[in-house]
Amino acid sequence: MLERLGLPFSVQVPRVDETPCAGEAAGHLVTRLAHDKANAVARRFPAAVVIGSDQLAVCGDKVVGKPGNEENAIRQLQAFSGQTVHFMTAVSVLCAESGFEFRQTIVTDIRFRDLAEDEILRYVENDLPLDCAGSFKSEAGGISLMNAMRSDDPTAIVGLPLISISEALRQAGYKVP
Repeated sequence: MLERLGLPFSVQVPRVDETPCAGEAAGHLVTRLAHDKANAVARRFPAAVVIGSDQLAVCGDKVVGKPGNEENAIRQLQAFSGQTVHFMTAVSVLCAESGFEFRQTIVTDIRFRDLAEDEILRYVENDLPLDCAGSFKSEAGGISLMNAMRSDDPTAIVGLPLISISEALRQAGYKVP
């Protein structure tokens, strides 16, 4: 997705613990994790402008992360059936050397259709959304599970809010596009 902005980049694994703190609110958690990821890479590359991102889903009062396995994915999607789920995507852009820092969280509301068991099973089998927050991939077959989507940044639901990142990079001195 980042290639769409036409700037050179490399991908680095941040290696951060994504365990929520006791009582941590969803908005704080997703923002903290995006920042922790960017900061972990910035420590290794202090002159680089680093982008960190994280995503989670909130359904009712439950924070929903990556399912990790098919059984959890099925349970998550069953819980989403007929519900509006709020997907929070946070981005942190920073440069340790210059002190530049940009943080933003985009909320995408997904209204799921009433989902039949066989639809959920086919979707999980076909798309294997095991590493996606809320077991949902809008860029794949997940688009067929929803009635509507509302967001200020349509790329946020895919996990990388390019409108926000473009703004951050302009503030950091890059010419985008």
